Formats: sequence, C-alpha cells, structure tokens
Amino acid sequence: MSKILFVMTGADHWTLADGTKHPTGFWAEEAVAPYEAFKAAGHEVVVATPGGVVPPVDRGSLAAEYNGGQENADRVAAVLAAMTELREPLRVQDVHLDDYAAVFYPGGHGPMEDLAVDADSGRLLTLALESGKPLGVVCHAPAALLAATKDDGTNTFAGYRVAAFTNAEETQGGLADKAKWLLEDRLTEAGVQVQVGEPWAPKVVVDRNLVTGQNPASAAPLAVELLKKLG
Repeated sequence: MSKILFVMTGADHWTLADGTKHPTGFWAEEAVAPYEAFKAAGHEVVVATPGGVVPPVDRGSLAAEYNGGQENADRVAAVLAAMTELREPLRVQDVHLDDYAAVFYPGGHGPMEDLAVDADSGRLLTLALESGKPLGVVCHAPAALLAATKDDGTNTFAGYRVAAFTNAEETQGGLADKAKWLLEDRLTEAGVQVQVGEPWAPKVVVDRNLVTGQNPASAAPLAVELLKKLG
C-alpha cells in the first residue's frame, strides 16, 4: 500500500474583480472520484492544506444537477462525510514528499484564491515534478502551478502540456467577466502549454510524470492514468 498526498484548498471563497467573495472551496467530484479509485486500488490517502485548515467543499458541487441526479449527489456527499482524512489535514509546509508515492490536487475555485499564490505548495509542486513521481492536477487546481517557480523566476511547468479549466468553460459558467484573471490565460502567460478540449467533456493530458484534467468530468479518467503510473 502506497500513500497518495491530496493537496487541497483551504479557501471557502474566491475574490472577484469587484471585491465580492464568491463562495467556493474544492469541487466534490474532483476529490471523491480519485479518492474512491485510489482507495479501491489499495492506496492510503493523506490530505494537506495551506495552514492545515479543514478543506471546505463547494456546496454547489453537491447539487443534483452536477452529479447526474439526486441519488448520486447523496452518494457523493456520503463519501465526503466518511472521508476521515479531510478532518485533520497536514500543513502543506510540513509535508515530506519522500513519504508519498504520488501527489494529487483536486480543483474547485478555491485554489484560485489560495494555492495560486502559496509558495509552500509551489515548492512542493516543483519537488514533485522533479522527483518523477506521478503528479495529478485537475480543473482549477492548475492555478497552483502558478506558484511553482525556479530560482531564475521562470515557471517550473513552462513547456509542459496541461489540461486546465478553460476560458470557454469559465464563460459558460458565468464567472469569466467577474474574475480578476482567467486560469487558461495565466498559465499560457507563464509558458505552460494549455491543451483545450471541448467544454465540460473529459480531457486528460499526460506529459512525462504530470497528469492533468480539464474539468470535473476529467477527474475519474485522470485517476486511472495516475494509477497506471503507480503500476
């Protein structure tokens, strides 16, 4: 049994361009689908967040409309309630990468608020990438890549191909014109090569040890690819 580290947001809001705090957190499906896949494969999951705060779920992500109906929404909520790993997370700055076989970042708008500017997470991402260990990042969590920089100031992930939540999806979701910045734009500016797929359809990009997914529907397929890398 290997340990897989989930690095999760500690933010329960996303500050919009006008200063409004949009309620958010992590997106339920993006934590639950990989969690179930990793546990079924016999792996242990450990959670870390900035400051060691309990990661808040985006309440909207528990709605029936985002889970294929009320029955599955209830199931997802039940899995989250049973995830004891969420209750006492490590602090990101206290994580020892050597303890883990792989690292995974679930999305939701929360990472746009905290992980995008978290230097401890940025250092961890740089170490994980350089270690060759499987590193999975999905949906809005690639915002965390923005905090990963080399000594010369360039982005650790520059030149890597990734999938991430797209401008089109943010627009269709109704928040693009309210946001301070858009994820696809910022990643592109940092030299990361964003591979844009159809809105809301599963899209996973594998580049060396980095496995990324575009949106919530990509979380389960991303977990499959990450498990392949764990052998």
